Amino acid sequence: MMNNLFSVFDPTSNLLNIQLNWISMAIIIMFLYYNYWLMNSRFLKIINIMMITFIKEMGDNIKSKVILILFFMMIMFIFINNFMGLFPYIFTSTSHILITLSLALLLWISYYIYGWIMKTFMMLAHLVPIGTPLLLMPFMVLIETISNIIRPITLSVRLMANMTAGHLLISLMSGTCQNLNMFSSVVVVLLQMMLMILELAVAIIQSYVFTTLVLLYYNEMN
Repeated sequence: MMNNLFSVFDPTSNLLNIQLNWISMAIIIMFLYYNYWLMNSRFLKIINIMMITFIKEMGDNIKSKVILILFFMMIMFIFINNFMGLFPYIFTSTSHILITLSLALLLWISYYIYGWIMKTFMMLAHLVPIGTPLLLMPFMVLIETISNIIRPITLSVRLMANMTAGHLLISLMSGTCQNLNMFSSVVVVLLQMMLMILELAVAIIQSYVFTTLVLLYYNEMN
């Protein structure tokens, strides 16, 4: 039972044992923005409105406005992958630790290599909060160092766990329908519809939380 349940999140498809489920990520790259320079559409207008809103909200928290395009594309990439996972027979790539940990590690390593090489004194200053007693400074340095090291783990596991939990609950509820009567099955289906709305909200919130935390980590170097 548990093997069949968690096999829903296995990225290996049954066609010639080829990992075709990862194509959901390539579809975004190949077909989503292909007409950006050719024609205007309502979808592109929505993207522009979202970009302007994101820049207005996050622009006050960052000095360099050029880097905002990176964070905007990150939030769009995570949200679209989360959203596509709500469709039947489409693998949710952000529910796999391979994707979330790779994304978090890439950003974390880039930030800290740049920070420790270019702004060493500022990175050292972040290890000791202002007003820390002299006797507690070694312990604060140790605690801050551990918290900095586990940041990519917490980022990746948070996103993966939130995207996996809802899908698991919906899968469990679907498995119980075959043993229920018609009225109970209708109730379960209605509950699943409400869960799908909740999952859509989770897809938006988790992409925003991931991007905001990465942006806060970036601000520590400036």
